[in-house]
Amino acid sequence: MKVARFYAPGEIKLEDAPEPSPGPGEVKLRVRNCSTCGTDVKISRHGHHHIVPPRVIGHEIAGEIVELGEGVTGWSVGDGVQVIAAIPCGECVECRAGWLTICPNQESMGYHYDGGFAEYMIVPRKVLKVDGLNRIPEGLSFAEASVAEPLACVLNGQELAGVGAGDTVVVVGAGPIGCLHVRLARSRGAKHVTLVELNAERLKVAADLVQPDAAICPAEVDPIDEVLKLTDGRGASVVITAAASGKAQEDALKMVARRGRISFFGGLPKDNPIIACDSNLVHYRELTIVGANGSSPAHNKRALELIARGEVPVADLITHRLPLDRVLEAIETVADGKAIKVTVEP
Repeated sequence: MKVARFYAPGEIKLEDAPEPSPGPGEVKLRVRNCSTCGTDVKISRHGHHHIVPPRVIGHEIAGEIVELGEGVTGWSVGDGVQVIAAIPCGECVECRAGWLTICPNQESMGYHYDGGFAEYMIVPRKVLKVDGLNRIPEGLSFAEASVAEPLACVLNGQELAGVGAGDTVVVVGAGPIGCLHVRLARSRGAKHVTLVELNAERLKVAADLVQPDAAICPAEVDPIDEVLKLTDGRGASVVITAAASGKAQEDALKMVARRGRISFFGGLPKDNPIIACDSNLVHYRELTIVGANGSSPAHNKRALELIARGEVPVADLITHRLPLDRVLEAIETVADGKAIKVTVEP
């Protein structure tokens, strides 16, 4: 079979490998879709401290069960499934409290275990242990199911920020995550959603797809002034920074309403994670700032349901489909910022 293995920054090789066999408690998949994201770009260029090469990467996985390991029950050959990316231990203090997204023992597909840029792969027993193998609802394509993983992360972020009926929401960043935030906010009852993106071309592509109520390009206008104008001077009730930008986080403090919530959804570069925060704005306006880290197995299940019910459509966000032998092209397509969602179809 063919796999795409990461060896070092700038060195991902398409190779032949023997088909794996599932051990006890494991499941073997024929990978049908493994979608790509900005994390794959970062891994390809800089590596990751949790990845010990060589490693098959790819973590937005959907496929078909082709073999069951000893002791696996409740599944059948031919079942279509989606696989969680982040694997909590299920046993630590945080997991027992229900905070699976911040499990200190978390492992990940494509990092600690071979991922989905392969024709076949093994779902480890730890995934099944935490109920992280999810049946794809009838009528949903493998490509759509692969987008459940990023949507699950978006769902976690919006739950933490309390996005709900009547909210005015600003989403900063018009990549696939920003587009999912726009659509999920709408499905959760937000009355007005604004999309902000520095790249005018990317903003146009995204806005044409997800149709926000307003689109703002900070390269052309002051985004803080524009948000205040749109909200009669109050500011947005929720601002979500779905971009790795300290400036976006700083701006969020100035465009959010009193008692507003800010989600620092996108992490910052590890060599520049510090921002200027006017603590008095937080204090006197009673602002809430929340982080968001990945998703739980339950978020993945609910994301699949949201997609299947049509509450958060994703099919039109998949702008590029490439075979496994063009996986490097897929990653570079994500990097150049012109695509929304790129999926690999082994």
